[in-house]
Amino acid sequence: MSFIRLSFCVAGVYAMFLWWAIAQERLSVPFRSLDGKSSDKFRSALFLGTCQSFLSSFSALIYILIRKKPSETFKQSLGLRDADDKQQSLQTQNGNGNGSVNHKINSATDVGFSSRALLVSYAQCAAFITFAAPFGFAALSYISYPAMVLGKSCKLVPVMIMNVFLYRRKFAPHKYLVVAMVTTGITIFMGFGSDSQKHNSKKSTSSSNSITDPGPYASLIGIAYLLINLALDGAINSTQDEIFQKYKISGQQMMLWINLMCTAISLTLIALPLPSIPVLLPSGNGYSELVAAVDFLKTHPGVLGPLVEFSVTGALGQLFIFETLERFGSLTLV
Repeated sequence: MSFIRLSFCVAGVYAMFLWWAIAQERLSVPFRSLDGKSSDKFRSALFLGTCQSFLSSFSALIYILIRKKPSETFKQSLGLRDADDKQQSLQTQNGNGNGSVNHKINSATDVGFSSRALLVSYAQCAAFITFAAPFGFAALSYISYPAMVLGKSCKLVPVMIMNVFLYRRKFAPHKYLVVAMVTTGITIFMGFGSDSQKHNSKKSTSSSNSITDPGPYASLIGIAYLLINLALDGAINSTQDEIFQKYKISGQQMMLWINLMCTAISLTLIALPLPSIPVLLPSGNGYSELVAAVDFLKTHPGVLGPLVEFSVTGALGQLFIFETLERFGSLTLV
């Protein structure tokens, strides 16, 4: 049964995120203005993240309400414990002679459990996600999309490192071997292609994606952005593993709260008249990036199609991602 569930999750992740990847690549190229006289790139990665996180939280809420048990309160269905529930559980634990067994059974949900602590953990993940996305989007201005996908395939390494570094989590020896083999294979694939293949790939990608090339250090800048993105991704996945181990919640409950907080953080950043911040708010300059993004949509309507595809496929794909994360862990997911 677990194999069937994993196969279903894998199929869903690949179907949604292959489509999502195509939409993301389309969003990284210049769009023609209404008058047809100019072409500009859509540079607000935070606006893209806001659209996706809002739809993701909405889809998670719909899923939760559909699967909600009649005996559950609305708060319980969202994964938050009522004070009355905790008190009743503790009374049951203290009143039962076999207290050690009850303590073990309820340790995941009672001992150390508080809605506030859970929400703080969600907020930590949301902050990592909000700041990781712009670095991934910015990297596309300096490296090709296939190169970025191959680099992201090495995410096994930062996920494992962050699990060990942040939460002192250990893995079975064979998992270290698998990670080393996968990463070595990807490195060989990226680094030892023929010069003609690299030249043709770079030429074709530059013509289709209009990659910015400010100088000889363009690739290094892109790789640096990608490494920051990977490090934050590793922190995200390891923190999500820790939440699942510490609290009794479902993947969709985590998806709902993290995406709600991502929406709140990114919407605040793009709505405020903040100065320009490299990568994070590249078009700031003391005015609202939300206004700039909406103006861009009005003058470059071609961006609407891939933006909708990006948001919808990302939201549906996250349903499969959080199901996999809950059942099988972050390393299997990656």
